[in-house]
Amino acid sequence: MTTPFDDTPPPPKRGLFAGLRASFLTGLIVIAPIGLTIWLIWTVIGWIDGWVLPLVPHQFRPDQYIGINLRGIGVIIFLIFTVIVGWVAKGLIGRSLIRWAESLVNRTPVVRSIYSGIKQIAETVFAQSERNFEKACLVEYPRRGIWAIGFISTEAKGEITEKARVEGDMVSVFVPTTPNPTSGFLLFFPKDDIIELQMTIEDAAKLVISAGLVYPNGKEAKAAVEKRARR
Repeated sequence: MTTPFDDTPPPPKRGLFAGLRASFLTGLIVIAPIGLTIWLIWTVIGWIDGWVLPLVPHQFRPDQYIGINLRGIGVIIFLIFTVIVGWVAKGLIGRSLIRWAESLVNRTPVVRSIYSGIKQIAETVFAQSERNFEKACLVEYPRRGIWAIGFISTEAKGEITEKARVEGDMVSVFVPTTPNPTSGFLLFFPKDDIIELQMTIEDAAKLVISAGLVYPNGKEAKAAVEKRARR
């Protein structure tokens, strides 16, 4: 017969298979991201080599002189070529040529649609700009009483603020979806309805991607939840 004053029995020991399984899963968690990253980089380098090297004359390929097909030579050639094109495009002659070529493309019915779409995607992904999300925040969405993480982008301006008929300033907030934060909703909130968070943009993105499993300052967050539960 046990009493409340008896010592708590030690937890049962794991069997050999359970220990091996736990070690395997831990090793898999460590190896999988590293392996997939290396595989992806290696595959992309091989794809660029296969696309660039056929365009380079044989007398300019290093493998003709060393007898070894070095993986990554196409990437180096592509980077050098891209830098030269970017340097020329920044000059007066380059800008004039680009304007002339774009005007020619814009007069071609099918090509202009494809070119404009690809150009917009490229400018969004690769453009060097100081514009970025300012802060992470909490907003009540999709209804009152339900909270979602959002990213404050800019203050609303122009026709949005004129026709919204809201007292005070309005802020544009991007509310991402889980687990893909690149898609979401652009919403406009009154500034007073937004709760700014202390966590960084990166921490908030991790929280969204992990579906709430990865919290910034996880130990502090867990202690706060336990403290609230004891009240």
